Formats: sequence, structure tokens, C-alpha cells
Amino acid sequence: MSTAGLGRLVRRSSAAVLVTTAGLGLIYERSAVLGRERGESEALKNQIAALNKDVPSRAAQQAALAGTSPTSPLDVLVIGGGATGCGVALDASSRGLKVGLIERDDFAAGTSSRSTKLIHGGVRYLEKAVFHLDYGQLKLVFHALDERARMIQNAPHLCHALATMTPCYRWWEIPYYWSGLKLYDFVAGRQMLHFSRFHTAKQSLEFFPTLAKKGSDGKTLKGTVVYYDGQMNDSRVCVSLACTAALVGASILNHAEAIALQKDASTNRVKTVRVRDNLSGKEFDVHTKVVVNAGGAFSDGVRKLANSSAQPVIAPSSGVHIVLPDYYSPEMMGLIVPKTKDGRVVFMLPWLGRTVAGTTDSNTKLTMLPEPHEDEIQFILDAISDYLCVKVRRSDVLSAWSGIRPLASDPSAKDTASISRDHVVFVASDGMVTVAGGKWTTYRSMAEDAVDKAIEFGGLAPANRCMTENLRLVGADGWDPSFFTILAQQYTRMKSTYGGKVILELMDTAAAKHLAHSYGNRALQVATIAQNEGLGKRLAHGYPYLEAEVAYCARQEYCESVVDFIARRSRLAFLDTSAARRAVPRVIDILAQERKWDATKKKDELATAIQFLETFKSSKNSQLADDVL
Repeated sequence: MSTAGLGRLVRRSSAAVLVTTAGLGLIYERSAVLGRERGESEALKNQIAALNKDVPSRAAQQAALAGTSPTSPLDVLVIGGGATGCGVALDASSRGLKVGLIERDDFAAGTSSRSTKLIHGGVRYLEKAVFHLDYGQLKLVFHALDERARMIQNAPHLCHALATMTPCYRWWEIPYYWSGLKLYDFVAGRQMLHFSRFHTAKQSLEFFPTLAKKGSDGKTLKGTVVYYDGQMNDSRVCVSLACTAALVGASILNHAEAIALQKDASTNRVKTVRVRDNLSGKEFDVHTKVVVNAGGAFSDGVRKLANSSAQPVIAPSSGVHIVLPDYYSPEMMGLIVPKTKDGRVVFMLPWLGRTVAGTTDSNTKLTMLPEPHEDEIQFILDAISDYLCVKVRRSDVLSAWSGIRPLASDPSAKDTASISRDHVVFVASDGMVTVAGGKWTTYRSMAEDAVDKAIEFGGLAPANRCMTENLRLVGADGWDPSFFTILAQQYTRMKSTYGGKVILELMDTAAAKHLAHSYGNRALQVATIAQNEGLGKRLAHGYPYLEAEVAYCARQEYCESVVDFIARRSRLAFLDTSAARRAVPRVIDILAQERKWDATKKKDELATAIQFLETFKSSKNSQLADDVL
């Protein structure tokens, strides 16, 4: 390393000390706040945790929304059922407000199901704080680390710690990354998941066998630095938020679209929302005191319903991910490429038994079904191939998808051209509260900010303060990592012998772990359906998804279509497009029985599912079509 390079490293280290010292007071203040008991309402907690409590039916939810009137309005109506929108519904309803939510597609149908699956504290924010002595960036790191801890605490079955390895092919990279990640540990304080650590080259290859011994420039691996962030099953967290809000009292309705906003003549504020049920085609009005726009990438479209001249605040950005077989990454150990040839960061992470890699960052147009471009897929393949000793093949891509990030700017800010990855909350002249931007990790605090603004602007009277810091989602109460053993020991499911005879046998470990991590303590309900209703077969060879899940999701999670199930309730579409396609006919059969579909509806569902799966650009290689058991 050159003398100049050493000088830069010393200066950066000194900057790190200065920024960290400036933040010490905030660390202690933050720890004290987190250490205080917020004291959940026991009645609220029990309401969510009740194992046998059903969510209100979709018909009941629609009736509740349609039954509002100018003299009996909702306190808050949320438009948008992504992470932030569902978070707002849960926050507001848990404060005792009368809440509704509408989503034109399905919960998490957009960006919220297409993330990198990370719950991260913002290592890159910390790097900016050090390089630029930016205390504001440091506060963003503190905030994200706190919210990361709350997500894992409140949904432990869906969120967990994940080790991520940073390879070092030059000697100077070891102290550079090691010191930065140790600073990350220090800043995390009580919220630290595990200590970061250094591994020699030999140790690194034992932990990550497919890691390249030599980099693309011929440099030999000197070692790796491993740090920890969180990982989640994103769409299932969002669905759990929606169902938890419903259990608390919110009236939530997916596949229901806001088609017009009407203003009160005396105040010029939006008070009525015309809603179309996209399943039945029926329209009705919902009356409310405050509308919260949580439309994500489509927030500007909602704003234009109230004001056709509203200036855009969203800059859509495309993020593409690909899914590869499990042998590309070891279980519970990811890889980060800190700087690709064009300066971007790429992750390669184990996820639900496969490997997810990404992401890209490019401008894009808004669309309900974004598709990845071939050059974006190839960019990811090329980026990870420089760090692996195995040949990275396009034919190994099991699924590839694109998500649209809603980067937002605040229209009330002086510099309206500035685009932020942090969130913005503002109230327009029409009285609508818009919350936009941000990231999955901070969805809860974004929701809290939006509800606070709605209460202030609408003059609402909540029964209590924000409760969501320590509010566990449905399925989380009493759950621990050994929960799957109850399923494996006490429940049966349908299996077949080599002779083809179908018999009942104890639940296998793979299925039991999958159910426990997908549904938490409510996995008992799914296992009971599998055992008692003859729905214990697997939906796709090589994957643990059971037929019983389709029935359960229809009854307890507002699953209204085949795509709802293969994409958001299960993750088959994201994991393996071919496996999802093979599962579709059986999913249709079960949903048809649950929803009383006729032959025409079943045919339409098949066509829609195939069209949806075509937007996931997997390879065209042949897949085994073994018997589904």
C-alpha cells in the first residue's frame, strides 16, 4: 500500500474516532430509551397472540369500510398495502383509532416483496458519516440499528441474524474493513447481533468453500471480515403486519382500489374515497377524517387523484435480483462484493434454501409488473463470478425479478431536486398525509411518523401512544427456534412409499421447520389442516410448501388468487419459477374449493398466473417434474 494510501487510512480512522465521540451521548441516550419498558397493553397482546382467533372475513372487512358515513367516518384510511401502509394500519389501530386500509393488488405485491431480504443498520451510512464527518448520517445508522433490533424481536420466526463475508485480496483491505465493521459493532451497542470477526484465507474457504482463492486481477485471497445484519422473509412480514392490524381492529381490504378522492366543500380536504373492489367490480364510498397515502412507488398517482397538478415526489429506481441454487453460498453465510467494476455493491445471500444475488440500481418507468432486463441479470452474474471458484452460469438462474424503489423528495423542502433514501412525511393542501421513501428496516418508524402527523393534522384523539415498538406480530408470541420440534413429533402428513401407496407419517423436519418459520405459533393450525383434511402433500418437488398452506392462507391471510399464494404467502415464484408453474394447478384446485370458483374463474386464474410467472426471467433449462409429495 502506498504512503498516500496509508495517510488516507489514518485520516479516515481519525475521522471515525471524531464522529463516534460526537455520537457517544446519543449511544447512551438511545440505550436508556431502549432499556425502558414501553409496557404493551395486555389486552392488545392477548388479542394478537390468541392461537385460535380468526381474522375477520374479507366480506366483513368490506362491509365495515362501506358502512362508514359522513357522520360516522374512519379516523384514518390508508391507501397502499405495502410494508409502510400495513405498518400505518397497525400503528393507528393499536392506538385505538378507527382505521381502514385498501390495496389495489395484494399486500406486498409491489416493492415490499421484491427486496434484498436484508434488515440492515446502514453500514454505508456509517462510511459516509466517517468520510464526511456527518453527524446526521451517524444518527441514521443509530436509528436503523434500533429498528433492526425491533423487527427481529417482534417477528423472530420471520427475521434472523445473518453473517456476511467481505473478501480481502489486498493486505490494506483487512484493516480498512475490519476497523469499519468494528466501529459498526460499537455503534450498534446493545443492539449488536454478533461481533464482527476476521478469518484467515484458510478459515474463509472452510466457511465459504466456493469463494475464489484468487481475484479477477490475480491477487490472492488474504482473508475475510465477517459482520452480521438481519435477514427476513419480506412479503410474509408484510402479510403478518396486515393480519395483525386486522386482529387489532383495522378494516383491511386487498384487491380494492381507490379510483377517486372527494373533498369536503367547506374545508377543501379529502374526506371521501371512492373504492372499487377489483374482485367483484362493486364500488362504494369510504368516509374518513384523514387519508394516509402509502402508495410506495405509486404515491404520485394517488396524489394526482386529489390534485391533478401535484408535482412528482417519487423517482422510481429499478433493483434486480436473481436466485441461484444453494451450492453458490453456504447456509447462514452471505457474501458482499463491496465495489464492483462500476462502483456498485452486490450481495450474494442464502435465502430459504437457495441463493439470492443482487442488486442493480437504475432509473425505470412505473409498472405493476416490472421485469428484469437481460443486461441487469448478466451484470449480477459477472459481479459475483469474480469472487467465486465455480462457474457462474445463466442456466442456473432459477428466478429473476425486478422491484421498484420509491426514492422520494420532500415537496416542501427548499432543495426540491434532492432525492433521499430516507423517508419523507408531508401534508398537502388537500389534507392528505403522504409517507414515501425509506427502506424496509425502518418501516415501523415511518409508520409512527405518519400516524403522528395524521393525529396532529386531523385533530384525532387516540386512546394511547404508539405501541408498535414492542408489539409482536401474529405468530410470534411464545415462539422460539425449537418450535418446529412440536410439529415434527406430534403431527403427521401424507407421504408415499416407493410402491406408490400414500400413507400418513410424522411430519418431516424440513416441512416442520418451514411451517414454524413461516407461520410462527400458527403453524399448528397449518399442521392440523395437513393432518386432518388430507392436505399434507408437497406442492412442488424439492420444496417444503404443503397443500395445507393454501387452505390456511385462504382462511386466515386474505389469499384471494393463485398469484397471492405463489408470490406472497409462499415464495415459490421468487425461488424457482418452474417449480411455481408446476404447483399452480394444485393451488387452483384448493383455492377453487375455498372460494367456490367456477370453471371460467379457474381458467382465468391459470392464465393470470402464467402471465405473472413470465415476468420472472428464469433460465430456460429443463427441470425435473417428479411426483409432488
